[in-house]
Amino acid sequence: MILTRRTPRLIALAALWACATASQAALFEDADARRAILELRQRVDQVTQGSNQNGEDTSQVRRSLLDFQSQMESMRAEMNKLRGENETLRREVADLKRGQTDLAKGMEARLQQFEPVAVTVDGQEFKADPAEKRDFEAALGVFRSGKFADAASAFSGFVQRYPKSGYVPSARFWLGNAYYATRDYKPAISNFQQILATAPQHMRAPDSALSIANCQIELKDTKAARKTLEDLLKAYPESDAANAAKERLSKLK
Repeated sequence: MILTRRTPRLIALAALWACATASQAALFEDADARRAILELRQRVDQVTQGSNQNGEDTSQVRRSLLDFQSQMESMRAEMNKLRGENETLRREVADLKRGQTDLAKGMEARLQQFEPVAVTVDGQEFKADPAEKRDFEAALGVFRSGKFADAASAFSGFVQRYPKSGYVPSARFWLGNAYYATRDYKPAISNFQQILATAPQHMRAPDSALSIANCQIELKDTKAARKTLEDLLKAYPESDAANAAKERLSKLK
């Protein structure tokens, strides 16, 4: 077929359009997409050259350009779809990481609820479970509220639950005082004696010895009370309890 006057113009436009499209293709980051665009451009060039050599109708050029544009649009849609899927995956990974971080923090917080903590009570430093600390402070709160029978029950339960706790000497001291307040002198003496036997250097030991003597005086056991006060003066001569012991001894004579 014979080329018309418009044919060279159309061919030139086609070449320009192909070049413009190729420059747009440079915006794509995907190497496969760029390679596909270059292949399509070569096809257009081949069609254009064939048109010059064989006198093909310009409609063939237009069809090639339309086909080229359709494939480009399809490629763009696929690229957008992939970008959307990648963005979704990134969000899901980020959510998963946040969930793992929150889970780790929650586990750490729960573990801390059971880890021993450093405490200082009556001059003694030791490690105690959070439950020990809570129960001791609760029992001491009951004692300070003046509910001595309830305090005796609370401290007695504490000693049974935590027999090796660093709180035990202090717990026995307050347990003895709770019994003394309810005039239950024999168990009071027993707990004070436990302190002297197991923790003679404890800060509460001198007061425990003095409390034993007070219980013995209440029980009218003057002889035992005098012996206890004399032993107190020998064992803890510099204590405040020793001064009180001297006063009580003077009254017993």
